[in-house]
Amino acid sequence: MSEVFKNYIDGKWLPAQAGQVIENRNPANRNDLVGLFPASDQGDVDTAVAAAKKAFASWRLVPAPKRGELLYRVGELLKTHKEEIARIMTREMGKVLKETRGDVQEGIDTAFYVAGEGRRLFGETTPSELPDKFAMSVRAPVGVCALITPWNFPMAIPTWKMFPALICGNTVVLKPAEDTPYTAVKLFEILQRAGVPPGVVNLVQGRGEEVGVALVRHPDVHLVSFTGSAVVGREVAAACGQSLKRVALELGGKNAQIVMEDADLGLAVEGALWGAFGTTGQRCTATSRLILHHDIKTEFIDRLVARIEKIKIGDGLDESVEIGPLINQAARDKVQSYMEIGRREGARVLIGGSAYDIGACANGFFFEPTILDRVTPNMRVAQEEIFGPVLSVIEVPDFDAAIAVLNGTRYGLSSSIYTADVNRAFRAMRDIEAGITYINGPTIGAEVHLPFGGVKDTGNGHREAGTTVYDIFSEWKSIYVDYSGRLQKAQIDNAE
Repeated sequence: MSEVFKNYIDGKWLPAQAGQVIENRNPANRNDLVGLFPASDQGDVDTAVAAAKKAFASWRLVPAPKRGELLYRVGELLKTHKEEIARIMTREMGKVLKETRGDVQEGIDTAFYVAGEGRRLFGETTPSELPDKFAMSVRAPVGVCALITPWNFPMAIPTWKMFPALICGNTVVLKPAEDTPYTAVKLFEILQRAGVPPGVVNLVQGRGEEVGVALVRHPDVHLVSFTGSAVVGREVAAACGQSLKRVALELGGKNAQIVMEDADLGLAVEGALWGAFGTTGQRCTATSRLILHHDIKTEFIDRLVARIEKIKIGDGLDESVEIGPLINQAARDKVQSYMEIGRREGARVLIGGSAYDIGACANGFFFEPTILDRVTPNMRVAQEEIFGPVLSVIEVPDFDAAIAVLNGTRYGLSSSIYTADVNRAFRAMRDIEAGITYINGPTIGAEVHLPFGGVKDTGNGHREAGTTVYDIFSEWKSIYVDYSGRLQKAQIDNAE
């Protein structure tokens, strides 16, 4: 009999009110049932939001340094349980252990980083234009925040959102992806053990069409932070716009790595491998386009194919495995469909291109690491987010053409260029249309103390992580103190 898990609402573990559950299965082995998790609905959302609303009245008054101390305890507990959570995460979403350990570490890093911000939620003081008058700005909490997160980083992304929200004095309701509910349960067990007061953090498991929609439309939710596809992001933005609700969106990417003729090819090959096939290509920052200078294309592809041939595919719990499964059958079907799309458009599969079901992989959702050659910039495989281990190769004659191709999509999240020319590097930093640019590094590997997000269809301009995240989860208040003892009129013509 599989274990049945619960929601966490108002400091209590509760089943879904309707009594329904969702199966959570290991994508590396469909026969492995990880557990049964709540299929929540509007009633569960209403209860969670009411708890968060009630808790906000007292949580907002807890001094920010004290909130930071609590988050520091959360970070210490995450350190203690890092290996346990990493193994749970690999089992429920498939990526290899070294990556799930890194996912948990991002949560740890975020906890410690945000804990320090409890003493640095700076406002500004500024001179007033009038005598005997003091002027300053301070941050204030927003209220109840709904956090809707994806399955590919089931610890990093929830903590990126939750910890900054909490340090600012907000309360939260988290709806994690239905593919990764167990990692969220472990996070909330730790939050409970750390002493987070009832109602301050709430977990509602379930499907997006029930729980996600209910949260986005709930009148007592003041802010929605969503990470996912651009298609769903538009729907979230439209719904929030109807009620003038604050919304932060981190959406898709079609990221590219440029390799110039003067690059360190060995380094660039390793960067392309890690960027394209880390997390089986299931990252919003994954390298999905490889833009190669004509002079080095043949040599580079030969090296890359030789390296791919050595990659070990399998269950991520095996320490020797480099690539795990895709998240589910629908994801594998989508990747497979793009193989046919690419072939029809004239692309050529150099390596891979098929589901991988050999031996122990027969019961999982595995797909071969794939290179598509002869890709042109306007092909669908060069424009649309595939979200799998597929790398489209585009040949260019020079630097200017490379930059034009890189910028030629509706997304703008991450980017990379390999070159030994410092002048080119600085031009790339200036001219690339992306929220993130790497010089001589792959497109993946964000650090929690720098802003994360992108331009164009990658989001609505907000940035998670770094110090910019506090502009999402706090309101600015301007304060004026007039100690002149007389009426002073501002915003009129005082000039003599």
